[in-house]
Amino acid sequence: MTEERDAQTAVLRGLMNRCPNCGKGKLLRGYLGVPPECEVCHAPLGRYPAADGPAFFAMTIMLLLLIPLIGFTWVLFRPSPVMLLLITGGITTVVTLILLRFVKGAFIGYLWAKNEQDRGA
Repeated sequence: MTEERDAQTAVLRGLMNRCPNCGKGKLLRGYLGVPPECEVCHAPLGRYPAADGPAFFAMTIMLLLLIPLIGFTWVLFRPSPVMLLLITGGITTVVTLILLRFVKGAFIGYLWAKNEQDRGA
């Protein structure tokens, strides 16, 4: 029998780059690396495979923001099509890279709450 884990708390801790178990240790090392275990409570963080899920959700969120971004950029600045592409492409790239880190933390927090570990082959 497994203990009940609060998914909301785990996701919020993951968003803040904290261990979903204790809330004190860092969840991500570097930009997107997950340590094998939490340095504080020694929870096995490396066993929760995020794979392509965070990238999918980060791109989906950014694509939902892209239409208003293009619209506001066009209305406010009236740039040429090439300049519009450069402005929105740059903003899209930066925001996606920022979002990816938050989404990966939340994703791993959710996987931890549901105990969806990589059990090996």
